[in-house]
Amino acid sequence: MEVHASAPGKAILCGEHAVVYGLPAIAIPLSGIRARAIGKASADTLTIFAEDLGQAPLRIVGDEYDRANPLSLMAGLTAKLVGAASMSGEIRIRSELPIASGLGSGAAVSAALGRAVAQLYGAEIPDEDLNRIVFEVEKLHHGTPSGIDNTVVVYEKPVYFRRDAALEVITIRSGLRIVLADTGVASLTRDAVADVRALARKAPKRTGRIFDEIGTIVAEARDCIERGSLDRLGALMTANHELLQALTVSSPELDSLVDAAMKAGALGAKLSGGGRGGNIIALCAEDSLCDVKDSLLAAGSKQVLVNGAGHGSRDDDSD
Repeated sequence: MEVHASAPGKAILCGEHAVVYGLPAIAIPLSGIRARAIGKASADTLTIFAEDLGQAPLRIVGDEYDRANPLSLMAGLTAKLVGAASMSGEIRIRSELPIASGLGSGAAVSAALGRAVAQLYGAEIPDEDLNRIVFEVEKLHHGTPSGIDNTVVVYEKPVYFRRDAALEVITIRSGLRIVLADTGVASLTRDAVADVRALARKAPKRTGRIFDEIGTIVAEARDCIERGSLDRLGALMTANHELLQALTVSSPELDSLVDAAMKAGALGAKLSGGGRGGNIIALCAEDSLCDVKDSLLAAGSKQVLVNGAGHGSRDDDSD
């Protein structure tokens, strides 16, 4: 018997980096872009195949998992949660999400893997518990993660997120047509987070003002989403990008794609995620989608994807 599990990517609309310091952020699941895990029972060891992640097969014997390896740690924490004395089986991971690009690849792979491991033992993990252990694995990827990636990916809902506060699901009044464009430049979120932390230590007042401005943008952006005021939301996203430039986490490639999207008629555009590479997101009206996509490709984007309104639907049983 095979088991199937999946989890979506995510994109941050507003608030990255400031969210690490307790300010809010808004993020949506990318339900059409997923990591998937397919498993089957086998004896003696648990073997995880993850060619899409550029990894050699990982074998776990008994309950001896490697806490420094994200896949091994996720499998081990899941097995412990469901009460498995030892691990066995085969799981193949397939991911449509580019690595180190700000789209939540690490959290999506962890969530899909955790669900598949649990299913191998006839169990199902409540989202609350899955969210908690995916967050532990996120620490390997990001150092001091905010928790937004695992929260959006596990619950697969658009959220207004504040660290250590109750999860708030956002009601999207008018569909958000989001175009994602990949610079093709890999960038580790934890490196950008560490650099912003260093900047905050060096210039705390200036950095604090930038964080506060981002927080103000996020609060107004939530109101725009819930009212359906997309023109204003786009302007806020672009303003957020300018503040991220001030935090030194943009790059020439990201800025070029933002400029290309805006010149082609996007309502707003910004980097999404840690920065220094990865993706930009552009909010578009229906009649500008094709122009924005063409402009981004012409500007050098390695891949352009379109996501819907951000309302997620888990499809574990139909992968």
